[in-house]
Amino acid sequence: MAGTAFITGATAGIGAACARRFVAAGWKVIVTGRRADRLDALVAELGADNVHAARFDMRDDAAIDHAVSTLPAGFADIDLLINNAGLALGTAPAQQADLAQWRQMIETNVTGLVTITHKLLPILIARKGGIINLSSVAATYPYTGGNVYGGTKAFVRQFSLGLRSDLHGTGVRVTSIEPGMVETEFTLIRTGSKAASDSLYGGVMPMTGEDIAETLLWVATQPAHLNFNTIELMPVSQSFAGFQVARDS
Repeated sequence: MAGTAFITGATAGIGAACARRFVAAGWKVIVTGRRADRLDALVAELGADNVHAARFDMRDDAAIDHAVSTLPAGFADIDLLINNAGLALGTAPAQQADLAQWRQMIETNVTGLVTITHKLLPILIARKGGIINLSSVAATYPYTGGNVYGGTKAFVRQFSLGLRSDLHGTGVRVTSIEPGMVETEFTLIRTGSKAASDSLYGGVMPMTGEDIAETLLWVATQPAHLNFNTIELMPVSQSFAGFQVARDS
């Protein structure tokens, strides 16, 4: 099965990998993001017949409305929403964190995600389509410095389950994808430097954007009577951490 996929945050990493993988499988894709040059490059690479670019910031409601209402006829019938756009800013503990960064993560990872979902629900219901939300293992396993980022991903997971319940009987499928260590450009932003990123991922053999894109395509192309509520995946080299214990000196 192939159709039309709307992919947020497609200028790099998992989103860009999804655009390439879905087009290779015969899908049309709408790619969104803030960087026009990256979106234009995807259109040039994959072909204007296959890719439509819509540039907007996930925090801009009016821009989202405009992008959806002006979709070309060949891209207006959306069968799949991939809510990939999101960001993680800073690794400081809560008492040292930047409040502006916290708010930006909430506005992008939560408010932006629910806004685009709400906007596309009528189309997805009419077409008995699907929604794949990119959460994270941070939704389940807390870690130092994860604070608001982990909280936003826990929201995405629970929102996915709530959508699944609300959309019961419509034929719309909803999946929360919850990856562990994936090395992409996102990692550089998260850690703040290439040196920090290299230290975190050195010798790990982490997952790639292409690994996640392959998983999403598999979910999207399963028989229509199957729904995968949540999928948690990690590289083999990553497992579960122990509890922290503070001891009196």
